[in-house]
Amino acid sequence: MQQGTGSETQVTWEDQQNINKFSKLNNRFHELIDEIKFLKDKCENLEDASNELILTDEEVVRFQIGEVFAHVPKEEVETRLEEMKELTEKNLEKLEEEKESITAQMADLKKILYGKFGDSINLEEE
Repeated sequence: MQQGTGSETQVTWEDQQNINKFSKLNNRFHELIDEIKFLKDKCENLEDASNELILTDEEVVRFQIGEVFAHVPKEEVETRLEEMKELTEKNLEKLEEEKESITAQMADLKKILYGKFGDSINLEEE
């Protein structure tokens, strides 16, 4: 690799491992963004379903279980929706924590790699 000053910078095995680790973290970071978006949408949908359930006067409502709709008592549906919301929010919290951890690790690797390679390496998103 050529550095901006024209001198050659040696890429060590450790440098290559850091570059590979950064790449894996970056890929996981983008996967997490997609997963977080999906779970946020799911939380909104569950909240909307709960609100619609409040508005209904029926004691038995249709509830989707897998690919089938079943007639389920309203109270049971309310309980299931609440449990689903809680589980989704817990999963969302875990993913947010993992995202923060990955962001910190990537920042540390950027410092190391930019410190050694300067402008010769590009770790920024476009």
